[in-house]
Amino acid sequence: MSDSPPASPPLPDDLPYWVAFRLAEVASTSRFQALIDCFGSLEAAWKADAGQLRRVLGGRERTLSKVIDTRQTLDVEGAMTTLERAGVSVVTVADDGYPPLLREISAPPPVLFYKGQLLETDANAVAIVGTRRATAYGRDMAVEIAHGLAGAGVTVVSGLATGIDGHAHRAALDAGGRTLAVLGSGIYDIYPREHASLAKRVWEQGALISDNLPDAKPDRWNFPARNRIISGLALGVVVIEAPEKSGALITVDFAADQGRDVFAVPGMATSITSAGCNRILRDGARLVRNADDVLEDLRLRTQAGQVEVQQPLVLDEDERRILNVLTSEPRHIDDVVDACGLALPQVSGVLLTLELQQLVRNVGAHYYVRY
Repeated sequence: MSDSPPASPPLPDDLPYWVAFRLAEVASTSRFQALIDCFGSLEAAWKADAGQLRRVLGGRERTLSKVIDTRQTLDVEGAMTTLERAGVSVVTVADDGYPPLLREISAPPPVLFYKGQLLETDANAVAIVGTRRATAYGRDMAVEIAHGLAGAGVTVVSGLATGIDGHAHRAALDAGGRTLAVLGSGIYDIYPREHASLAKRVWEQGALISDNLPDAKPDRWNFPARNRIISGLALGVVVIEAPEKSGALITVDFAADQGRDVFAVPGMATSITSAGCNRILRDGARLVRNADDVLEDLRLRTQAGQVEVQQPLVLDEDERRILNVLTSEPRHIDDVVDACGLALPQVSGVLLTLELQQLVRNVGAHYYVRY
């Protein structure tokens, strides 16, 4: 079953039932889509008998049991009122206000809880991630890059963690720009605690975002999904100080899968803190020294020095696969064929399409580079 978003927006009265099913731990877009397809609306699905729900949920007894138990105790309208009183907004994958870049990824989260505002301009976003144990060098680079991006009108995305994340958020705010913080906890449980005041600044000047249940604790298994959302919200990911086995490198893996650009700030060859950055640079990530490098690589700079709101580029699976194997180093088409496992005529056609979209360049003799 596909995890593409529903084709039509939810009925106005259906939003509480998106929340209700999410509170019942229904967590995949495909399952929401199946419920809508079968019952016509989530309200009708919520009120369906157990036998009907069992057919749609594919015999998943734990999920079915959770839905049945939750609807016996949950006051649906009361749950919405509780969220509203806490200043929490809800957006679903079927809403126009859902982040367009995030909607592109495979299996986007069906429901986001957030505090603050999500704006159209957030389609021009860059994620900054890195170690929680930043050195003075890492701090300075995070501040310089985040401040420069935010000052140019780019939304800075990060994860509210200590270290690089926190420095990036603060620098974006200090530049008068926007920043989005994706939580590994629920929207009611700010983590880490020492960033409570920073979180307040973020939602006043951007947004706090979570796909977890509102009261979820910052359990370690929540963080890979949070990292996937961070990269999904952004055009590219900048890594600043990441040791090997750093969580930031999980974000890099997601970014590559999603067809996002990956950038890294180099560190000393002997630096343990920068070992992960140096490795991904060796493997083809783009080296950046400042915000201008990122702006130029993403072609976001305008003559006025501000960014233009760009519509997210939708690529199919073959286009993403080929784009992901190309870097700034020329690569022969035969190597691309071997790396992608696609036939030569297919690769040739896709490369031409990517050239027309100014995503790759033929540098001669069937060698290609990524812009």
